[in-house]
Amino acid sequence: MQEGARTRVGHTVAPVSAPWADSVTPVPPPASTVPHTSNLVYAGVVTGAWSGLLSLALYGVGRLLGVPFEVARPGSDALQVVPWLLMLLVPLLAAIVGALLAAIMLGRRYARRIVFWVGTAIAALSCASPLLQPDSVIWSTRIWLLIPHAITWFLVVPQIARIVGDSEPGMYASEQ
Repeated sequence: MQEGARTRVGHTVAPVSAPWADSVTPVPPPASTVPHTSNLVYAGVVTGAWSGLLSLALYGVGRLLGVPFEVARPGSDALQVVPWLLMLLVPLLAAIVGALLAAIMLGRRYARRIVFWVGTAIAALSCASPLLQPDSVIWSTRIWLLIPHAITWFLVVPQIARIVGDSEPGMYASEQ
């Protein structure tokens, strides 16, 4: 409806500038639906669990294809095989910790953008561990270990950023 147009019952429509104004039913959600830390932790558990399961499946496929998954431990030159349990738990823990860190931004302006780009930067920095392995670690292992980082970023960061963004000022109606 255009500004100043009359509805069926004769009321004039006021201009609305909130993000939800383009909705079919331009009524903002109540303030009681603003996300809290518990919503972020729940999303972290769900997205982290899926990321961990997909990473574990990828690990299994890589092992079947003959990728050794041998990496050097910090402070040691000996190569050790990455345990399968790590492929399951690290994405889950990263998602939960990321969700708890994102809770700092709840209710702040530009929270969605900040969480998205900071999460992307952290994911990019996490890719350094496979890439900076010594020369004794073969490149197939490094590449196969980068893929779970990408999976975790793809599943976790946008979802956490969306939830935090739903708490930005102006995204909900103030309760009277």
